Amino acid sequence: MAEALMKKFYPGQVYVQSAGVHSDLDVDGFAVAVCDELGIELHRHQARSFDDMKEWGDDISSYDLVIALSPASQRQALELTRYYHLEVEYWPIMDPTGIGESREAKLDAYRQARDQIIAKMQSRFGTPKD
Repeated sequence: MAEALMKKFYPGQVYVQSAGVHSDLDVDGFAVAVCDELGIELHRHQARSFDDMKEWGDDISSYDLVIALSPASQRQALELTRYYHLEVEYWPIMDPTGIGESREAKLDAYRQARDQIIAKMQSRFGTPKD
């Protein structure tokens, strides 16, 4: 969600690439649904890991900033600072997976996570220009 939100709100201002600890390749359907509510197409996105990025030739040393949204990704990003000069920020975003019994309750949890990401982006990068 974070990559797609960043590209929607700050197009052409920064290069953004999402990566996580694991690459499941399929994006969560609830994340797709709550991004679709904002007109953001997420269903074709593929999740990547830091290892995938290295395997595919992405030069991690070319990044200035890594924003970690989970403790596990923060640990992995901090490990990368042993080899690369990267600034790492941790944004504690609620993990919506497994929250809620009904479809609507699950969607509400994903909306909360999405809105937390948006609030952090706006705090860090300013109000998006339309």
